[in-house]
Amino acid sequence: MIRIRIENMTCDGCACGVAATLREAAPDAAVEVSLEQREARVEAPDAAPLLAALQDDGWEAKEVP
Repeated sequence: MIRIRIENMTCDGCACGVAATLREAAPDAAVEVSLEQREARVEAPDAAPLLAALQDDGWEAKEVP
């Protein structure tokens, strides 16, 4: 499970946008987004394409160890 912190996710619309970006980057992955924690969890083998897609869409994203 990959955990990604998204600092600039501040509302439900943001959470929907983050989820859409992640689902586009990894269509077969399970995606969970928590606005309260400003975090996404993705069942995927590699964080790099997820982080790149989020950053391309303007999200301040970093992997949580």
